[in-house]
Amino acid sequence: MCCVIIAAAVYAMLGTGRTASTKTSAPTAAAGSSRGPKPSAPAKSSSSGTWVPTNPAIADVCRSKLPSQAQDTLGLIAKGGPYPYRTDGVVFENRESRLPRHSNGYYHEFTVVTPGSGDRGTRRVVTGTDGEQYWTADHYGTFQEIDSRC
Repeated sequence: MCCVIIAAAVYAMLGTGRTASTKTSAPTAAAGSSRGPKPSAPAKSSSSGTWVPTNPAIADVCRSKLPSQAQDTLGLIAKGGPYPYRTDGVVFENRESRLPRHSNGYYHEFTVVTPGSGDRGTRRVVTGTDGEQYWTADHYGTFQEIDSRC
């Protein structure tokens, strides 16, 4: 019990790990598209320069460990497109609340190409307005927060 209290106290002191100097602005429409945001790179660091996940209850994954198609999608997101699917960049509503709760419009989803799939498949990258990025391989069943440092 004491470890839980200590962990909660540390998390409360660190907050989300963002400081005023690392917070990014809201996404804007991508060039040539009215629906895709142009998010900036994630800015995850505490005052000590260590990456801190947005929500410690969500597992994290190194960007380099993602499938190459997910890395390609992250590259397109960083450039603001163009995206391969017309629905890329639409609002992700987080209906099941598997990601931290925010107002509608905070999250946007992007398709990760699935080789051999005749449709969009089940793989997605979901981005938050503050720059956080999440990976799901099972169509929103589970998420991992992407650590872009590794």
